Amino acid sequence: MLESPLEARLSKHLALTFSERDALRWLERRERSFRSGDVVVHEGESCDSLYIVASGWLHGSVKLKDGGRQILRFYFVGDITATFSIAWGYSAATLRAVSDTTLYEMPKAAFGRLFRDHPRLGALLFAVAASEQVAMADRLTSVGRTDGFTRIATLLLDIRSRLRIVDGHAGSTFELPLTQQDLGDAVGLTKTHVSRSLKALEETGLVERNARVIRINDVDRLAELVDFHDRHGEVATDWLPPVGARGDMDHSETRVQEHM
Repeated sequence: MLESPLEARLSKHLALTFSERDALRWLERRERSFRSGDVVVHEGESCDSLYIVASGWLHGSVKLKDGGRQILRFYFVGDITATFSIAWGYSAATLRAVSDTTLYEMPKAAFGRLFRDHPRLGALLFAVAASEQVAMADRLTSVGRTDGFTRIATLLLDIRSRLRIVDGHAGSTFELPLTQQDLGDAVGLTKTHVSRSLKALEETGLVERNARVIRINDVDRLAELVDFHDRHGEVATDWLPPVGARGDMDHSETRVQEHM
C-alpha cells in the first residue's frame, strides 16, 4: 500500500510503527476535490472537520476592514488544514484552493481519538505545529521589520523548505502557482511592489523565474542575505513518549495499588 500524504510527511521525522501508519491511513477515508479558486471553508463559518492535503496548494486568509485580505499561511501535500478552527466551532480564516486540490476530510473527533490512541503521533503533530508557528513568527517579523526584497525572498525560501519535506528533493527549483496578488497578500505588499522585489531578486542572480517556475541558484547565500532560518527541515523527537505509551487515566489501577 502506498504511503498516505500525512504518513509520508510525519515519517520524515520519525520511524512510524505499522499501527501508527494504519491509524493515519484510517483518517484519509473521505476524499473531496476542489478546483483552483474554490473555497473549502469561509471565515466565520461553522466547521467541525479538518482536512489533509493529498494534492495541490491552498492558503488560509482573513478579510481586512478595507476589503483586502491577509494570507496567513500556505498548505501543501501532507499538511493538515483548517486547524485555525480547532479551538472553536467556527473557522477563524477562509481556506481556499490555489490549484486543483484533493483533500481528505477528517472529523475533529477522529483527530482527537488519534491523540488518545496514539500519544506518540499526537506529540509529533504538536511538535510539527510548533515548528510551523515559529516559521510564521519569522515571516511576521520579516513583514514588520524588513523591505520588500527581504519579505519576498523569505517567503520563497520558506516555501522551498516546506516543499522539500513533501517531495524529499534537495533541489531548489519549484513551481509557484501563486499570483503576485497572492504573494503581496502574504507579505503585506502591493502587486507593484511585489513585481519590483521579484525583479530585484532576479538582478542579484540568486533567483530565476520562468513563467511559474522559480529557481533559487544559491540557497545558502540568499538565506544568509535575508537572515532566513529553516524551521521545517528537522523536528526534535527525543522527548516524545515511547511507542505504546498510555495516559495516566489508563494506569489508574496501578496507581491505586501503589498507594495501598
